[in-house]
Amino acid sequence: MSKPAIGYIGIGLMGSAMVKRLLNTGYSVTVTANRSRPLVDEVVAAGATEVSNAREVAEASDIVMLCVATSAQVESLMHGEDGILAGLKPGSTVIDFGTSLPASTQSLGAETAAAGSAYLDAPLGRTPQQAIDGLLNIMGAGDKAAFEKVKPVLDDLGENVFHLGPLGAGHATKLINNFFAQCMVNALTEGFAMADKMGIERQDLYNVVSSGPLHSMMMDFIAGYALQGDASKMQFSIKNATKDVGYYVQMTKDAGLETLMGGNTLDALQGAVDAGMGERLVPEVLDHYVDQFKDG
Repeated sequence: MSKPAIGYIGIGLMGSAMVKRLLNTGYSVTVTANRSRPLVDEVVAAGATEVSNAREVAEASDIVMLCVATSAQVESLMHGEDGILAGLKPGSTVIDFGTSLPASTQSLGAETAAAGSAYLDAPLGRTPQQAIDGLLNIMGAGDKAAFEKVKPVLDDLGENVFHLGPLGAGHATKLINNFFAQCMVNALTEGFAMADKMGIERQDLYNVVSSGPLHSMMMDFIAGYALQGDASKMQFSIKNATKDVGYYVQMTKDAGLETLMGGNTLDALQGAVDAGMGERLVPEVLDHYVDQFKDG
């Protein structure tokens, strides 16, 4: 059986790795430049076909994949005379691999269904290197029949492929996951900064806490920077973490609720962004706490 034609928009580090994986497993892939060129050139050199806009990607594809930073970018790519909706073939599928707002996802899903196609959310876990190896975690959601139709492609991209429920459930799960992560990051970094303030060696604090039930991979990611100055164990920017927690806070509001912890975590991360740290990696938010505590 022939493989479906794939369109991919959002050729960043993760997107380029996924396109290479698709090419290496025998798919034809059509791409268009979204914000930058270098990685687009790289995947074209590897065998992808480049077209001028999102509409042309959709016209050439059975499955259109998106991996961009914000819901606003997804909406922009879907709409307009050069947007995906203008070029979708009946019976095709759009998959949003980014981290988006569930309410936006559900709205786009209704528009896509009206155009005779299906829309799925499928945010990702793990790294670009694992994407090249087909070992991603994929948090899929949406119409079950549409999901099963594209699951063989998802299985080529991911080691763990989940179907989590109705459209938007994948994005909600990813936002909850990232909320967990950033609450932990801020608790850990504040704790190390407080140790400095109280005259406690960071290594001693780590030795005590890591010997008990709080020891975790996340603690070791943060300790890598706190103890060795190595932030690379968590390759995620403070700017993107702030956006994701902001989306979590918005999701709770959309549900008619109010988060009790999300607001404080968002304020702390936004403070680091406002201090010019947005492009730095998440473990380095420790420096923001240290700076704040200097005034105490």
